[in-house]
Amino acid sequence: MQACSNIENLTSCLSNFQAELGKSGPPTAHSIIHAALRATLDEARRSIDMITKFNSLSVSYREQIAIEDCKELLDFSVSELAWSLMEMSKIRAGVRNVHYEGNLKAWLSAALSNPDTCLEGFEGTDRHLENFISGSLKQVTQLIGNVLALYTQLHSLPFKPPRNDNATATKSSSDEFPEWMTEGDQELLRGSSFRYIIYVKKGVYRENIDMKRKKSYIMFVGDGIGKTVVTGNRNFMQGWTTFRTATVAVSGKGFIARDMTFRNTAGPLNHQAVALRVDSDQSAFYRCSMEGYQDTLYAHSLRQFYRECEIYGTIDYIFGNGAAVFQNCKIYTRVPLPLQKVTITAQGRKNPHQSTGFSIQDSYIFATQPTYLGRPWKAVFQDSFHEHIHECSGPASRLARVVWQLCIGHIVDASTAKFFTVAQFIDGMSWLPSTGIKFTVGLGN
Repeated sequence: MQACSNIENLTSCLSNFQAELGKSGPPTAHSIIHAALRATLDEARRSIDMITKFNSLSVSYREQIAIEDCKELLDFSVSELAWSLMEMSKIRAGVRNVHYEGNLKAWLSAALSNPDTCLEGFEGTDRHLENFISGSLKQVTQLIGNVLALYTQLHSLPFKPPRNDNATATKSSSDEFPEWMTEGDQELLRGSSFRYIIYVKKGVYRENIDMKRKKSYIMFVGDGIGKTVVTGNRNFMQGWTTFRTATVAVSGKGFIARDMTFRNTAGPLNHQAVALRVDSDQSAFYRCSMEGYQDTLYAHSLRQFYRECEIYGTIDYIFGNGAAVFQNCKIYTRVPLPLQKVTITAQGRKNPHQSTGFSIQDSYIFATQPTYLGRPWKAVFQDSFHEHIHECSGPASRLARVVWQLCIGHIVDASTAKFFTVAQFIDGMSWLPSTGIKFTVGLGN
């Protein structure tokens, strides 16, 4: 059974899956995925309980922070699995929503990324505690990967959601929660139905901001790039995990920022030092700048959009495993440490079924030294002037405009190129119009 494929504790997996499947009615493609999601969600909750018990084993500040990261990241996965389960319940009820495929793929992709980030937090330790944590995460990671693969496989088959002629998009069919869902999960899924706009007056704010997952639909409005500045200097060399170095971190759904600067001043000697970390689904940034050196912009997970932004850095300074589109942005290189090579993107996708990557469209790269654009098949650069999209892993030009002929992996077929646009890659038509930020739906010029 694919839901339990390659699972170490196969007996437990099969038992839990069969129990959930028994609650889901006659076996169908949708009931199988629904049962697999419920079993995976239960395992994710158990993993959080298990990780909490390792607090007493931590012997360093970095390990303590890494454990706290793990608990928060697994909590992210729990919420993303719960969102997926709710979406699956609506599909089974016959509620029609053309965006459900994009939602499920995005949420399951994010849920799978979080355990990897948890383990990355133990870099710089003796790895002893990491081995215990890794064992606790192994089963839930495999289960999430299996659900994602199962959904991808079944979605490629010629089946459609069951028709329910009595189903409508009213509160009774789509907004009520199933009996098995806890009050905490219901609160998280409801989120906020209002957008809260916070005006951040011109000035330099020296602080670290962490907008947690329940803080949804928040909007920061500043007075302009370089005028409204949030700055910090947290970095890896101080004992922080990369995840926790962010000057500003946003996790609640629907975050928007415009006319602001996010800055980390740690410098190249202090290695990883994030200016902005984004785990906010359907988040958007307009006329903002992200300024740092190594690991400036952490597009960690979920769907993101950047328009007319400026990004500065040295090593892997646009990284993470989100699905992000950058339009009309300016990307600047800074001088790295001796013997280091400037690399712009480091997209972190590990599973081929994840709907993640970076699409950089109609943007300029200002390189002052030999620069690598990124790893193959994880970052796509579109130059609409030449009407090509390129997957780039070669060195960029020293000129303001990238010489695309130095890139590899040319995509010249329009139908393939369209996959990396706002409309398809981040399902932008379902949420970007409400942000008030201008965007190009398709291939542009």
